[in-house]
Amino acid sequence: MASESSFDVVSRVDHQELDNALNQTRKEIENRFDFKNSKTSIEFDGKKITLISDDELKMSNVVDVLRSRAVRRGVDVKAFEFGAIEPAAGGTVRQTVTLRSGIPKDQSKALMEQIKALRLKVSAQYQDEQIRVTGKNKDDLQKVIAALRSMDFERPLQFVNYR
Repeated sequence: MASESSFDVVSRVDHQELDNALNQTRKEIENRFDFKNSKTSIEFDGKKITLISDDELKMSNVVDVLRSRAVRRGVDVKAFEFGAIEPAAGGTVRQTVTLRSGIPKDQSKALMEQIKALRLKVSAQYQDEQIRVTGKNKDDLQKVIAALRSMDFERPLQFVNYR
């Protein structure tokens, strides 16, 4: 019997690169003239980022800087789920950015239907917030990866453990 090849479709954030992007964002905000004497801060607890700034205009600038730094560091901004801007202590505003990681079961169905629609000799199983795709032909697996890359999915997708 020919050996099976496989890969996993995952959605995760590289925390080291995210940390680098957050540090670069902090540094840029410290040095920008429009943020002099501002009460802007960025905190990260491993699951969510809390942005605090003086007003909504400055908050939107902080979000723009964060997005551009994240993209430069290779962190897909689809992983960010921006909450509403809400009033905070001392006349400031706060916005929480939740990190999306893993592929929820309900969203995995769309990906698995996409894989089935290709009509290739591969199988896909959902396990632990990721999808394992297996097949005998490595070219078929490459076609699946190409098809999923071209799909506009609401979370960032990575393809790991290709063997």
